[in-house]
Amino acid sequence: MTTPTPRRIAGGLLDPAQLGRSTPDALRKLNPATLWRNPVMFIVEIGSIFTTVLAVIHPSGFAWTITVWLWLTVIFANLAEAVAEGRGKAQADTLRRAKQDTMARRLVGDVEESVPATQLQQGDVVIVEAGQIIPGDGDVIEGIASVDESAITGESAPVIRESGGDRSAVTGGTKVLSDRIVVRITQKPGQSFIDRMIALVEGANRQKTPNEIALNILLASLTIIFLLAVATLQPLAIYSKGVQAFAPDSAALNGDGVTGIVLVSLLVCLIPTTIGALLSAIGIAGMDRLVQRNVLAMSGRAVEAAGDVNTLLLDKTGTITLGNRQAGDLLPVDGVSVQELAAAAQLSSLADETPEGRSIVVYAKERHGLRERDVSGAQWVPFTAQTRMSGVDIDGREVRKGAATAVMQWVREHGGRPTGEVGAIVDAVSTSGGTPLVVAERVAGAPARTLGVIHLKDVVKQGMRERFEEMRRMGIRTVMITGDNPLTAKAIAEEAGVDDFLAEATPEDKMALIKREQEGGKLVAMTGDGTNDAPALAQADVGVAMNTGTSAAKEAGNMVDLDSDPTKLIEIVEIGKQLLITRGALTTFSIANDIAKYFAIIPAMFAALYPGLDALNVMRLHSPTSAILSAVVFNALVIVALIPLALRGVRYRPGPAAAMLRRNLLVYGVGGVIVPFIGIKLIDLIIMTIPGIS
Repeated sequence: MTTPTPRRIAGGLLDPAQLGRSTPDALRKLNPATLWRNPVMFIVEIGSIFTTVLAVIHPSGFAWTITVWLWLTVIFANLAEAVAEGRGKAQADTLRRAKQDTMARRLVGDVEESVPATQLQQGDVVIVEAGQIIPGDGDVIEGIASVDESAITGESAPVIRESGGDRSAVTGGTKVLSDRIVVRITQKPGQSFIDRMIALVEGANRQKTPNEIALNILLASLTIIFLLAVATLQPLAIYSKGVQAFAPDSAALNGDGVTGIVLVSLLVCLIPTTIGALLSAIGIAGMDRLVQRNVLAMSGRAVEAAGDVNTLLLDKTGTITLGNRQAGDLLPVDGVSVQELAAAAQLSSLADETPEGRSIVVYAKERHGLRERDVSGAQWVPFTAQTRMSGVDIDGREVRKGAATAVMQWVREHGGRPTGEVGAIVDAVSTSGGTPLVVAERVAGAPARTLGVIHLKDVVKQGMRERFEEMRRMGIRTVMITGDNPLTAKAIAEEAGVDDFLAEATPEDKMALIKREQEGGKLVAMTGDGTNDAPALAQADVGVAMNTGTSAAKEAGNMVDLDSDPTKLIEIVEIGKQLLITRGALTTFSIANDIAKYFAIIPAMFAALYPGLDALNVMRLHSPTSAILSAVVFNALVIVALIPLALRGVRYRPGPAAAMLRRNLLVYGVGGVIVPFIGIKLIDLIIMTIPGIS
């Protein structure tokens, strides 16, 4: 069986085919039982129903045109949410194909029985062999195997899963490629990892975040205020003996239903329909952007919290550094050239298959032009925990490299006298955070001598200093966590550019650090993959568990990185900030563009009662009819125009919060005022050419 690979859905621009697929969903969302959760659009739908009734009773071109565009406003709002949800359905379909009916080989005592995977209970033990599908989420308790996880991660390269350690977790629906493993099921029926992924990428389990709820309350309050204000206009007009105040002087508008239609049009243009229509889509798209980067957010709250993070806790190994110590320098003693030391270091490392040994060979080749030489007849001395050194005997020459104390002891045993210079170099390398390897040789029975020291160091990943500088500009404090001694940790921290470090860290130390930061009112994010990381992941505001980690870690975190890349935490923070900025920018634009609508509709409504208000018609719109209709049409079209921005997100640039606020106010505040003036005027010019409406 071939396992499906998840499709990647391009974010941002509207795909016509996707619009077609999402339109039926948008129409289904017209159900008031569903739409009431969005109070702004719920009011628009009620207004649309009201104008529809009035248009049937008192038909006119104006009434039906307004009615159609009001319904389109609701449909466009639903379409924004449907498109955002639809972008995750392709991946959900792929996951469903991976979640097939599988038979499990369950162990009951020493007896093996075949049962459907859906009948497995938490704690059951199953056997999975090469070519078989893992029937459910669990931990490997016996054996080691190569597993194809492409159905989950999209990566074709298999991974190793084994009992014990931090790589024991397996996911139901993945395929064992080799060997045999015994798995203890950790999932509850119907709550597998794939089940949760399907629900999350489709948005079925999406709960509104605290900020989103607060903004919804604000929008609902504004809607109620404008609803009350509009409801009082007709009584005031009657009191002012201006019964026809809202019926612009046009033959197309004669009829008792005009006043109600105009009032509904005013209400729809006054309330913040733009952000009300796009708010849900912004939240769904934020989670979708994480999914596209192979990060599964268990809740929208976690994505939002990532945007407000103040402190990042990052493991040193594999996150800040490459994880393998590599040759960084060659330090010869007096009387020995660097070239001579390089040749001896390379020779002693040719049979060393460790990452450190290979790095010495490469370093000598690239920095000193040394090529691998003919070593036929050489006798290799392998590294052991007892000798703590390795080397080679060739052509009467013995070369050794290894721990300083072990190599210098070898030199003494073979008639040599290690100089104090070697000890000084070793101490300097250790103080700088590196690992010193001493190189020595003995030629043709002569006394042994030391040649110098290889400086192995944890290599900081390229570009990390720049990334941490970006974090600082964002107001985020970075803390490196490592089990190294304080001297080594300090050296790496200074080279990488992190703000602080925690050396010789234990699980208790991590938990204590997170609590200290949170007590100061800060939000904390961290990554982890082991069972010992679970308490800290649960305590952190944003806990990112590696997919290769244990089930305990994945259950404790509120995000799972399917690629198991610890540096992904930095991207997660950027996506969270982009989500918050997008929501703020479009809210600013929505409120700002109402100003132009006021200048379009208010003069049109009150011109008959107060002729002096015609001075507010700064756009010089053709007629009261076209003014009202232009505002309603623009109000609907601007939702469609902003859907791509809501899905893609406003471009995020690291910087102080004050600078981002100024930029948003300038671009989306001022732009939100100017764009509607232009748009409404252009629509008015088009409407005035349509007979029977203008």
